[in-house]
Amino acid sequence: MAKLIGGITTSHIPAIGVAMDKHLEDTPYYRDLFAIYPPIREWLQEQKPDIAVLFYNDHGLEMFLDKKPTFAIGCAPEYHNADEGWGINPIPPVTGETELSWHIVNHLIENDFDPTVCQDIKVDHGATVPLTLLWPNFTYQGIKVIPVSINCERHPMPKPSRSFAFGQAIGDAIRSWDSDQKVVVLGTGGLSHQLDGQRAGILNGDFDNYCMDKLVNEPEELCQYSNSDLIEKGGAQMVELAMWLAMRGTMTGELKEVLRNYVAPISNTAVGVQLLVNT
Repeated sequence: MAKLIGGITTSHIPAIGVAMDKHLEDTPYYRDLFAIYPPIREWLQEQKPDIAVLFYNDHGLEMFLDKKPTFAIGCAPEYHNADEGWGINPIPPVTGETELSWHIVNHLIENDFDPTVCQDIKVDHGATVPLTLLWPNFTYQGIKVIPVSINCERHPMPKPSRSFAFGQAIGDAIRSWDSDQKVVVLGTGGLSHQLDGQRAGILNGDFDNYCMDKLVNEPEELCQYSNSDLIEKGGAQMVELAMWLAMRGTMTGELKEVLRNYVAPISNTAVGVQLLVNT
C-alpha cells in the first residue's frame, strides 16, 4: 500500500513567488519567512516522496465566476501555468500522476464525494508558489503532483468540516492504493487576511496560532467553525483554512509538529508553515 509520509502547510502568496524570482529571500522583509524552508526542503530530500497531493484554490486562472466547482481534482499527465498578472514568472510544466489521481476519484465517488475531474487544466500561483518554495530551482520536476482545488472564492463554499471530511476520504484512498510509493500532502494558503473592502489588511495572530495548535492533534475543534466565523475572525480569505483542514484530514493517528513558523504580515497576509508527521 502507498505510504503517506507527512503533511506540510504553506502560503501561496504571489509576492513570495516574485521575491524568489528577484532573489529577495535574504532581504529584511522576507528573511524570517524564508528561514523555515531550508529545513523542510532537507526533510523532503531525506524522505524522497514520489508524489505530492496538493490542496490549493484556483484564483480565476481556470475557475472563475462562470464555473466554480466546490471540489476539483487534476487527472492529467502534465500541468502548465500562465501569467496571471501578478508578475510571477511562469514555471516549467508540472508532472502529474494519473494512476493515483483516478484511484482517488473513484474512491471519492464511492464515498459520497463528487469532484469535478480535470483532464486538462492549468494551475495558478496557489499551486506553483508552494511547489517552487519546497522544491526550488525547478526540482519539483522530480516529483509527480496531483492538484486538488477547493473553492475559497465564490459563495457558497464548502464548510470547514466538509473540507476536512474530503481530506479524510482522500487519505483513505491514498492508503488503499496498491503501490509502494511515498506520498506527501500539501495544504496551501492563508492564514488570516483580507485583500479588499473595509477590513482590508486585517490580521489575527492569536486566532492563527490557535488554528496551528489545533491542527496538530485536535483538528475537529476547527471543524466547529463556519465560514462566516472564519471571515469574522480572520478576514474574507481566512476561508483558505479549508486547504489546511483537507491536508490534515488525510492524516490519521497522533501527529507531531516537526517544524513551525509564523510571520505577519507578508503582503497583508499572515503566513503559517508547519511540517506534521506521525509520532
